[in-house]
Formats: sequence, structure tokens, C-alpha cells
Amino acid sequence: MPDFSKQLSKYIPSTAAPIISEWINDTGCRFKVTRSRASKLGDYRSPFKNEPHQITINHDLNPYSFLITTVHEFAHLKTWQLHKNKVKPHGLEWKNNFKSLMDPFIKLNLFPEDIHFALTKYMSNPAASSCTDLTLYKVLKSYDKSESEMVTIDTIEFNSYFSIKNGRVFQKLERLRKRYKCLEVKTQRIYLFHPIAEVLPVDIKSNS
Repeated sequence: MPDFSKQLSKYIPSTAAPIISEWINDTGCRFKVTRSRASKLGDYRSPFKNEPHQITINHDLNPYSFLITTVHEFAHLKTWQLHKNKVKPHGLEWKNNFKSLMDPFIKLNLFPEDIHFALTKYMSNPAASSCTDLTLYKVLKSYDKSESEMVTIDTIEFNSYFSIKNGRVFQKLERLRKRYKCLEVKTQRIYLFHPIAEVLPVDIKSNS
């Protein structure tokens, strides 16, 4: 079986890489490091026709965020293997799988003390995304490379404008449950953004 540890070590702590490499091999998963996406950190897609399991993770996450997101998506894969589509995406089955898959990394003591503390607390009842736990989110963000002008979308005013990392410009509209409805200025299409998606405020007058 191929060993992906060297490639994975570019994105996650090296002591964690052999475990993730083994998971990729054992599941036959197509594991892809992808461009940054404002709406999500990672994604899992179940097998379809002749396509295998697929997991994609944003390339620009810090090593600890990358690892936690990877475990999150593998928990989806394991849940699908056991239950197919018969259970809720982030229900009890997924929570239990996430806890069991995260356990070896907790035991390796590879996380800094502040992340270890916040992660252990989060593990008592993991949510759909680590971003929804503000304590864990803020601790993880402290290990990112600084982008001083970036802010989270929940901090800007309604009807104001912002851009994302690829330069696309949006207008923040209303809140729909857990996400913000936003209008892309160029295409007039509607997109949903997570409250703590990082954006750059824009003066639309200077952009027209």
C-alpha cells in the first residue's frame, strides 16, 4: 500500500500523518487538498456509481485545523459505511465515530495545550463543525497566519459588501437559521455563508 505520510506532513503534524495515510488506504478514499472555500473547511462525498469515497480539505488551514477537519470528514465516511444514508449527517452515530477517530490523536499529545483543552471540551458533544464552538474556533484561529484585514461575516453590517479570497464580491442580506444569505454582485446569484467565514469588507463605490 502507498504511504502518504510525507505528503500529509505538509498539512498536518507529522506524528498524525501515518494514521491518516492508513485510513486513506483502508477505505480506498480519494483524498484531495483543494482550494480555499469560504463556505466550508472540508467535505465528504459518498461513493457514487463507480466513484470511491471522496474527502476534500482546504489547503490553507493550519496543521491543527487541517487534522481536526480531516477527522471530521472521515467520521462521515465511517458513518456512511455503517449506516449509509439512514441516519442524520451529524447525529449520534457521527458524534460517536468522530470521538473514536479523534481519540488516537488526543492520546498522542500532538496538540498545543490550549487546543488540547478546548478540543477535549468540544469532544463532549461535537457539533456539525468545529467552527460552531467559538472557544475551539478562536484557539485554532490563533495558529493561523495573520490576515489583519479579514473579518468574520457575522461582524459586518447587513446590506454591506464584502469580498472573499478569490476576489468575488457579495452583499450580506438576511440570516437564514445558521447561515447568512448573500448576493454575489456580478452574477446576482444567492449563496449561503457560515457566520464565521472570513471576508474582506468592501466599499462598493470604489468597486463599481
